[in-house]
Amino acid sequence: MDNSGKSPRRRGLKICCGVSAIVLVALIIVVTTLSLTIFKPKRPEITAHPIGLQNVNFTLFPTVSVNATLDMVITIGNRNYGSFKFENSTAYMEFHGETVAEIPIEAGLVPARGKLNFTTSAEVMGDKLVENSFFLGDVGTGWLNFTSTATLNGKVRLLKIFKLHATAFSSCDISVWIATQNVESKCTSELKL
Repeated sequence: MDNSGKSPRRRGLKICCGVSAIVLVALIIVVTTLSLTIFKPKRPEITAHPIGLQNVNFTLFPTVSVNATLDMVITIGNRNYGSFKFENSTAYMEFHGETVAEIPIEAGLVPARGKLNFTTSAEVMGDKLVENSFFLGDVGTGWLNFTSTATLNGKVRLLKIFKLHATAFSSCDISVWIATQNVESKCTSELKL
């Protein structure tokens, strides 16, 4: 026995427990800090780059009809430290609240801190577009304004170890200038784990 009246074994056990507690607290602080800063999920940057309209057929007489194919390149920018692998999906293009086109999106992988580009097209359902009560008014302004929405379900993989279910939501405002057939778009997106 030493002068304090405690055995060396008991003293060693207290030191071991104290060091273990300090290491555990430090590890919790580091993991919490990383999860709130570096590994905090960031919204993907999703942009639709319309290439243009193809197969445009617009007639006013004897009946109003519109048929067109909107070709576009979609870019998904991943600002996160984990890759995002998503399943096949479908985006929907709406004209004043009514679906007028479906856009197929094939499964893909967006690398960590990387980008993925893919080409797709939307076959505009001319009959639904023309039957919409806002159609002729918008034609009169020279612009047709659409909203495109997409939901991508998949998995985020962090540090090649952790796999988390994630869903990316995207909404794009697409404007078509009728006279020149130029197309503009602006998108917003968010990611939920």
